Amino acid sequence: MVSSGPSRPRTHGLRAVFALPGYRRLWAARTVSQWGDVAATVALGLLVFDLTGSGLGVVGVVAAEIVPVLLLAPVAGVVVDRLPRRTVMIAADIVRAVLAGSLPLVADHVGAVYAVAAAMSAASVFFNPAAGAVLPNLVDRDRLIAANSGIWTAAVLSQIALAPVTGLLVTVAGVNVAFWINAVSYLQSAVLLLRLPEPARSPGVKAESMGGRWRGRWTAAAAGVRHITADRRLAALAIAQTLAALSAGATSALLVVYVRDHLHAPPAGYGIAIGAIGVGAVLGPLVLVRLIRDPTRAGWVFGPYALRGGVDLTLAAVSTVPAAAGALAVYGLGTSTGAVTFNSLLQGTVPDAVRGRVMATFDITWQMGRLASLGIGAVLADQIGIQAVYVLGGVLLLLAAALAPLARAQTARPAA
Repeated sequence: MVSSGPSRPRTHGLRAVFALPGYRRLWAARTVSQWGDVAATVALGLLVFDLTGSGLGVVGVVAAEIVPVLLLAPVAGVVVDRLPRRTVMIAADIVRAVLAGSLPLVADHVGAVYAVAAAMSAASVFFNPAAGAVLPNLVDRDRLIAANSGIWTAAVLSQIALAPVTGLLVTVAGVNVAFWINAVSYLQSAVLLLRLPEPARSPGVKAESMGGRWRGRWTAAAAGVRHITADRRLAALAIAQTLAALSAGATSALLVVYVRDHLHAPPAGYGIAIGAIGVGAVLGPLVLVRLIRDPTRAGWVFGPYALRGGVDLTLAAVSTVPAAAGALAVYGLGTSTGAVTFNSLLQGTVPDAVRGRVMATFDITWQMGRLASLGIGAVLADQIGIQAVYVLGGVLLLLAAALAPLARAQTARPAA
């Protein structure tokens, strides 16, 4: 047992998790594929805008990526819980590599681009819960905060560093180069995962694995929902996440409108706003690693909702770029700490046998909330003004934070 002396923070920090070969491989695979994702996201946005000439066309790409999550997440959760997770991730990477490599062949046809983007999102629906569900089998529970912090920080840094580089690359060499980079990144991820240790699964998982037992797959898919509703802590978290999605979908998408119409700033102001969020998002996980190790404490999960809610209300009140940038840096910190503690709580408390389905269920609630938020936010911004969007967003997040007392509850028995 690790002592509680001065060496404890180092034992449970980033250095400790990176000393684990399995974690290093998972981290490297997710990071390299994130590099490709950033390149593809920037290139897709520029390509579709060029093909359609409208912002609505770009929004269509976002919708094409969200719909597969809503349709396939229940099935993906069952697959993740019944098949070897390493195999699921490798298969998803190979499929995404083929699809990304096909984009240069259809780059002149906007409908085909939407279809490929949707198919790539469908493959990610299987990869993401598998990667999240396998992490607790690679690191101890009291290292989950550090493990998730390492993955999150790498993703944010990739976005900050590579998005402008990709924009320059596309300007010089065209969008096809970015798509090829994305395809290669998925292949690299698959190669790294080939040697990922396949953790032993619990007897309950093996008992329901494959063969004829698939005939009850829809009943099995509902196990994630049943487990959440049976556990008061997870049920409170599901409601809070839905409220947060209803807030963040609109406030994130309409940030450019906020900068233009409320701050009356030039396009450079939008770049400053995005950069401020990125700075806070990078700092958040680094702070968490030093502060906490127990991923199950409700305050660390629900507290970031209150922090972000306060920021949204502040944004509605301030009218200068420096004040907004400072608030957005705090928002980024709240977003990253919330994401890390949220994932760590699920990974640290949900049984292995149903973990993939629970994580897939939370993915569905998040994406449904985002879609609804985009529609509501657009109407509010047009009819009342952008300030109303941020006031409502702040109230929703504060309501989410107020659910924290309900989360200090029992953990229900595993759902099969």
